[in-house]
Amino acid sequence: MSISGKKILIAVSGGIAAYKIHFLIREFIKKDAEVQVIMTPDAEHFVTKLSLSTLSKKPVYTDFYNENGTWNSHVEMALWADIMIVAPCTANTLAKMTHGMCDNLVIATYMSAKCPVFIAPAMDLDMYAHPSTTQNLELAEDFGHFIIPAENGELASGLIGQGRMAEPETIVKEVEGFFNSNHKKTLEGKTVLITAGPTYEAIDPVRFIGNHSSGKMGFSLAEEASKRGAKVILISGPTSQVMGDKNVDVHKVTSAKEMLQKVFEFYDTIDIGIASAAVADYAPKEIAKEKIKKNDDSLTIELIKNPDILKTMGEKKTHQFLVGFALETQNEEENAKGKLEKKNLDMIVLNSLRDEGAGFKNDTNKIKIFTQTEKKEFELKSKDDVAKDILNFVESQILK
Repeated sequence: MSISGKKILIAVSGGIAAYKIHFLIREFIKKDAEVQVIMTPDAEHFVTKLSLSTLSKKPVYTDFYNENGTWNSHVEMALWADIMIVAPCTANTLAKMTHGMCDNLVIATYMSAKCPVFIAPAMDLDMYAHPSTTQNLELAEDFGHFIIPAENGELASGLIGQGRMAEPETIVKEVEGFFNSNHKKTLEGKTVLITAGPTYEAIDPVRFIGNHSSGKMGFSLAEEASKRGAKVILISGPTSQVMGDKNVDVHKVTSAKEMLQKVFEFYDTIDIGIASAAVADYAPKEIAKEKIKKNDDSLTIELIKNPDILKTMGEKKTHQFLVGFALETQNEEENAKGKLEKKNLDMIVLNSLRDEGAGFKNDTNKIKIFTQTEKKEFELKSKDDVAKDILNFVESQILK
């Protein structure tokens, strides 16, 4: 797939590398892409609106209002774009992006964008190596953005090292690679509901019963399903995970009862249900209204069974393709197959805490998939890649 006809929004911030944007625009225009440029006010110290406008064949905007008072709609530009490229992305602009400091047109447009975002950082050697820059780049990646790393070479300060903005040819190649490898919309027209993370069951106003689930697997599944064109509803327990895909409809809950209620707000309308949440099996029978004081050597809390969300989904299944998860420590396959049968599932994903790198908190997972008639094993992979394997298997079952 070429980038011909693609709408590319380039956001220029105030760094010396801004001179390279002229060459970047020309490369995109030569490939018949449509280019719109916006700039931070400081970027005008390095390049002119006239030169960039001449090359892009569109007006270049630096402020919310032009000279005659007409509003330059950041919302419209954000919705117009197929992709947004922030280049050069200075340390200042990167920090504003990752921490929501919206004080100029570029950041307002970025915060309104629903398209993929590419970041080409450019700054001096020590700034690029600073822990705050590293942390902000990692945070941007957690948002789902694509980082085009700075290159090594001579910098404007005279130092030599990493910090140079990637060359225009490199940026164009990254964008072309994205469109060439972009997912086919194999789940277009499907609605997918995914549960993720733990549930917390309150003991008193400050304490709870929970587990170590990070929600990473469920969030990876949601992003992958969205990339494949599905309408995605993500119901997540308490987690620090951030959903980078703005097209995913995220609902936050705390307890198992809240998750059950939220699931069945949507259940009749979905095509695929994937229950990856680690729901607490038990909850305190009584929740103390005040913090329990440490008075005695022991404390007894009576627990009662939580509603079995997955079993209820299986009992009420009509047309939905239902996927469960089993995290086991012993008799793994036997227990997973039993869960598949008892809960009326179409398939189940097994991971074992015996496998190094699998299970809670890790960025990786190692799974086996079972249906009534099939078994498939996978190697240890990143959770993003595991999400692809799971959805590939789901598609193999529902798209037969």
